[in-house]
Amino acid sequence: MARPLAPGPRLPARRRAAGATPAAAPTASELGYLPPADAPLRVALAKVRAVLFFAWTLATAVPLFVVMLAIFPVVRLTDRYQRTGEHLVNNVWAVLSTLPFFPVEIRGRENLPPKSQPVMFVANHQSFMDIYSLFHLWRFFKFVSKTSNFLIPIIGWSMFLTGHIGLKRTDKRSQIAVLKECRMMLQQGCSLLFFPEGTRSKTGRMRTFKKGAFSIAAKEKVPVVPITIDGAGPIMPNQREGEMWPGRVVLTIHPPLLGGTDQELCDAAQQLIASGLPERLRPDPDTEDELTDLD
Repeated sequence: MARPLAPGPRLPARRRAAGATPAAAPTASELGYLPPADAPLRVALAKVRAVLFFAWTLATAVPLFVVMLAIFPVVRLTDRYQRTGEHLVNNVWAVLSTLPFFPVEIRGRENLPPKSQPVMFVANHQSFMDIYSLFHLWRFFKFVSKTSNFLIPIIGWSMFLTGHIGLKRTDKRSQIAVLKECRMMLQQGCSLLFFPEGTRSKTGRMRTFKKGAFSIAAKEKVPVVPITIDGAGPIMPNQREGEMWPGRVVLTIHPPLLGGTDQELCDAAQQLIASGLPERLRPDPDTEDELTDLD
C-alpha cells in the first residue's frame, strides 16, 4: 500500500499571554451544534421520534439476534477471531435501524483499503449514533467498550457474540489486557475501530486525541484510516439521548496513514479528521474544555 500522507504537525494552538485567564469553552448552543431546547413542540416531536427509533431498532434486533445465536457455534469453530457471519448480521441490523430515520452519506470511499487488509479505523465521537453510522461502511471491525455494556440484553449479548473487546476503565490490568488483545486481533486479520477522543464530545467540538490507538497501529505496522463523522451529534445529542432530531450524517474517509511514530500518526489523523468538520467544531486549544490532558 502506498504511503499517502506524511504525518503533519498538531493543529496550531493560540498563544496566551502570561497570566491571562483561559477563555471559557463555548457552549454547544453557542456553537450552533445542539437543536433548540426551548421549543416545546419540536422537543416533543424529537422525543416521539426517539421512542419510535428505539422501538424499531429493538424490533429488528430480536429476530437478528436469534440468527446470531443459531450461527455462533459454526462461526466460533471456523472463524474464531474475525467472526464475519456475526459482523454481517450486526451490519444489517444497524443499517435497517437507521434507514427510516436519517440518511448516511459516505465520501472518499475510494480511500478504504482492501477488505482483506486489517486496519485501524479512527473517528471523532459525536453521539450514540456514531456506531450506527459507521456500520454503513460495510467494513467489519472490533471496538472497545465498557464491560458493563456487554450485559445489556440483546445489544450487549450481540457485542459478545461478535467478539468486541471489553474494558474495565478503572482497572489498570484490564487496560493492559485490552492493548494486548487489540494487537492480537490485528495479527489475526481483524480491523479495529477507536474513538481517540476517549469519550463523546459535550459541545460537538472535537477534543484532543489520545495516543493509544496510534501506538497499537505503529507497533503492528497497520494503516490508520481517519474518518470524520459530521451530523451524528445534532441527530441525537450527547446527554439528550431521549430525543432524535431530523438530520443527515456525513462520513468522510481520508487517505490512510502508514509509518511514523504514534505521536506523528496521532497528529496527522487529528488534523485530517478536523479538516472534515465545520470550523466551529474543530479543536480549540484556547478553551478550558480542550486543554484537558487526555493522554
